Amino acid sequence: MFTSELLDILACPACKGTLTPLGEPSSLLCQHCGLKFPVREGIPIMLINEAERTH
Repeated sequence: MFTSELLDILACPACKGTLTPLGEPSSLLCQHCGLKFPVREGIPIMLINEAERTH
């Protein structure tokens, strides 16, 4: 789904942390601050107000 080049470019908009792709439903998780960003139709939604807090 996401190439390593894309993951190298993307960062958490809240803390600039590294993002980890998660399975279904597709999302990107910031291990540092715990925000999970949705991926809709293959497009990561990197808006803080769209993110879900995991911890």
